Amino acid sequence: MKVGVIVYLVIFYFSFSACNFNNKNSESPTVWDTLEVSASAYNSVSWQTGAGGANITAWGDTLKPGLKAIAVSRDLIKKGLDHDTPVKIEGFEGVFRVKDKMHYRWKNKIDIYMGEDVKKARKFGRKKLKIYYEVPRDSISNNNKTQNKNS
Repeated sequence: MKVGVIVYLVIFYFSFSACNFNNKNSESPTVWDTLEVSASAYNSVSWQTGAGGANITAWGDTLKPGLKAIAVSRDLIKKGLDHDTPVKIEGFEGVFRVKDKMHYRWKNKIDIYMGEDVKKARKFGRKKLKIYYEVPRDSISNNNKTQNKNS
């Protein structure tokens, strides 16, 4: 009798533990969007950065070697690559964060932070590559509605 009750309780527990009663919509509130951009690399050395200091970004963050950070051209900010946005970069491991913004003259461009390793940055050079960045799900549907109205 006791074994039957225990088996019943175990089955009961596991059948309901897989249910998520709190979350009716399991859709993530964010999605990953894709862009092809021009990419180069930069370092936290005074001759490459602006007047704020070699380790201070335009948004006031402090850069340290080893930090996975990028700078974005200002037109990309309007596309959703705002401060601290998570970004995956084709050919790189891990997730980078938008920590800096570039001069107004640059368009559709990112700079990948490479600490103080100037040789590594020069070796990377310039290339076109894809980036994947996280945006709120409703911003995608709002953009699609706007594009459909303009078509």
